[in-house]
Amino acid sequence: MDIYASTLSPAVDIGAGCYLLLIAVLSIVGNLLVVIMAFKNSSKMKPPELLSVNLAVTDLGAAVTMYPLAVASAWRHHWIGGDATCLYYGLAGFFFGVASIMNLTILAIVRFVVSLNLRSPREKIGWKKVKMLCIWIWVYALIWALFPVLGWGRYGPEPFGLSCSLAWGEMKQEGFSFVIAMFSFNLVMPSVIIICCYFGISMKLYFTYKMSTSNNYRVTSMVKLHRRLLIIAIMISVGFIGCWAPYGMVSLWSIFRDSSTIPPEVSLLPCMFAKSSTVYNPMIYYFFSRRFKREVKHMRRTCLTFNSRRVSDGTNDNGIYMVTAGINPKITARSSLHGNQ
Repeated sequence: MDIYASTLSPAVDIGAGCYLLLIAVLSIVGNLLVVIMAFKNSSKMKPPELLSVNLAVTDLGAAVTMYPLAVASAWRHHWIGGDATCLYYGLAGFFFGVASIMNLTILAIVRFVVSLNLRSPREKIGWKKVKMLCIWIWVYALIWALFPVLGWGRYGPEPFGLSCSLAWGEMKQEGFSFVIAMFSFNLVMPSVIIICCYFGISMKLYFTYKMSTSNNYRVTSMVKLHRRLLIIAIMISVGFIGCWAPYGMVSLWSIFRDSSTIPPEVSLLPCMFAKSSTVYNPMIYYFFSRRFKREVKHMRRTCLTFNSRRVSDGTNDNGIYMVTAGINPKITARSSLHGNQ
């Protein structure tokens, strides 16, 4: 039996390929725009904002290194490249997935640290610490991605034959400890940390607002700004975890039950849904940040008309890009590329 042959109908394969192509284009364009905007505003970026750029890089990396192979395999009705590309695809998917969830976790912790003293204009986290955190995220993800290669865990084809990931059904015995550790340290623990951090931030904002005087405009504006940042951050975190939760449940079913009881078409849906997680962040930035939307529109006009007019950098824009908003009236409403998170 050819384990890399698609178990889906040709029509479903073509549809899956078209869907992945759309996801790839949206993800590459959207996250590339986030990186470009960060580069354009690099002189105004604060240290924690580098984590948002790092998150965009993980999504961009997944779209560039994985989706083209998946699209080509879907349209061919057979996985291309056999064992070698399956190992590559599974490793890349696990690597970028772990990097994304840990990036979201570190972002939540950083926002919580920043919220401990909202009125302090001093930077609480410097460039050196943020760069070390980014390096830690990539190293941590690489270590986990290499574990199956080194014998703890295993990569293999998905039940429907057109994708590769952790071979859940083959780890019921020898790889069970890996599954427990992986879910504990890369899903449960990060999710609990994210929930606790954002709950703590919510409580901090609530009590800060209650203790402020009704005519204290600076504090009121600061709380409203951080509240918007909190909503955006929660949307991004819920979006990522929500995309991967169905896939996680199907994977656990494959371990504790017989994966053959799940129809191929059913096992395909959570996988496709999980891959859409790389698209949501730029879409959230676009719909909730006037500045990001304006600069995207300006870039589109520039590409079409070769007009190099510069977008004005007003101080009354949404502060969605900020992570470390201060209470200085001149910078309270200032936008920079990280608050999008």
